[in-house]
Amino acid sequence: MDVEQLTKLAASTADDEPLVGLSAVAQLRAEMERIEAVLVRRARNNGATWPQIAAVLGVSKQAAHKKHGGRGLFGGRS
Repeated sequence: MDVEQLTKLAASTADDEPLVGLSAVAQLRAEMERIEAVLVRRARNNGATWPQIAAVLGVSKQAAHKKHGGRGLFGGRS
């Protein structure tokens, strides 16, 4: 999804119709989850540790590893 599509979805969250806004939120959430997974995989492949990734995400090392462990080249290593 490109920046223009994300911008349109973000604007849709302010729609007068709540269901339109909720649909936009659901789509944004799914795209953010996808982007997060890609960036975590890139960070791990570049040598970032789980504690570093967890700190940036604002979660515990265990939470970051549980959510993203096993993905990417080094995903399974602590």
